Amino acid sequence: MNIPNFLSLLRIILVPVIVIFLIQDEYLKALIVFVIAGITDALDGALARMLNKQTELGAFLDPLADKILLSTSFIALSIFGLIPSWLTVIVISRDLIILIGIMTLSMMSVTYEIKPVFVSKITTALQIGAIFLAMVLKTFTFDFLNYDLLKNIMWWLTACFTVLSGLVYIFKGIRILNRAS
Repeated sequence: MNIPNFLSLLRIILVPVIVIFLIQDEYLKALIVFVIAGITDALDGALARMLNKQTELGAFLDPLADKILLSTSFIALSIFGLIPSWLTVIVISRDLIILIGIMTLSMMSVTYEIKPVFVSKITTALQIGAIFLAMVLKTFTFDFLNYDLLKNIMWWLTACFTVLSGLVYIFKGIRILNRAS
């Protein structure tokens, strides 16, 4: 177990802590733990490259930890009414469609390489931003902000990029399947 993989595992372990704080109406604590989890995400990849500690386990754990953190946060914040449920459905559906595509390729013994596309990096950043914004706006009050406008912009940007990145992966999967036929 190297440091980058430990950080990915730590991110997974922090997920229930975030949910517990949300359940207890401890939004500032949930926000702090979410930020710590985000820092572990930035650190694990950077350290893996810097220390030349990229492993197969890490290649599996890092995106798994990201999906667990984001999916759980979206579901919890949706349940508490801080993120619209329609956005959560879009986020979770995209991930399930990608997972079904990967399972299909694997079951058909099709070789493939999963490389994140640029639009998916933007999507991830927006999803993290949506969670962060929801918790910040619940935790702090800013008299100079139009909350509804800010949230609506974030929700729709996140939804549009989530759908777009999902379509990109669907088309990539179809191309892989067509080449394998």
